[in-house]
Amino acid sequence: MHTLTLAHLYPAEMSVYGDRGNVIALRQRCVWRGIELQIVPVNPGDQVAWGTMDLAFFGGGQDSGQALIARDLLERQGVGLRNAIEDDLVLLAICGGYQLLGHYFLTHAGERLPGLGVLDIHTVGGKQRMIGNSVVEAQLAAQTVHLVGFENHSGRTFHGSGVRSLGRVLVGSGDNGEDRVGGAVYRNVYGCYLHGSLLPKNPQLTDHLICLALQRRYGPHAQLAPLETNLELQAQQAMLQRLL
Repeated sequence: MHTLTLAHLYPAEMSVYGDRGNVIALRQRCVWRGIELQIVPVNPGDQVAWGTMDLAFFGGGQDSGQALIARDLLERQGVGLRNAIEDDLVLLAICGGYQLLGHYFLTHAGERLPGLGVLDIHTVGGKQRMIGNSVVEAQLAAQTVHLVGFENHSGRTFHGSGVRSLGRVLVGSGDNGEDRVGGAVYRNVYGCYLHGSLLPKNPQLTDHLICLALQRRYGPHAQLAPLETNLELQAQQAMLQRLL
């Protein structure tokens, strides 16, 4: 039986709008395939053996939650997490976690929170919140997928040349409400503003992340066993029909 290990970054401080459901979805879709997914919570002050991790999840949080963990992320986890990302660790980051993987987050109050700098993005807090259902047309391997989610953020995230866009925003504001860009990808890191939670609504992305982690751990020939996903896809299609 294959075994994968997932690091859940700051689950107490960074888990708003149902983001914990992303970890549940990853675990359940592994269980259904006979894959054991071990989950390691990463709390402030913890020492983490990042070389043993296959997946990581970094959820969203309020500005106050981000301020609580930003220094720990940078000083305690920074070197190990950066090295793991460069070694193709599979990581999903949502909203606040996404922002803190960039160069910095300048809050609406003027506080500059340094980021990890692994994503070539920066975020500036705004006065207007971007709230509502969202659809992002994304390319996952050779498959075009319409990802559905719910965004609720005032931070406006802008991309540099070191990342590629996760996809094109069809509904909603996306990263900054200006350029129709929704999320960023660097190596095996995927970041975006889609809460909801994202992965139960989008089994294609869930399986894509698990497959990347399996192939990194067990070699490029490792494949996922197919699952019956009619109910998940029907729910996704119902939402797409409402929004598009």
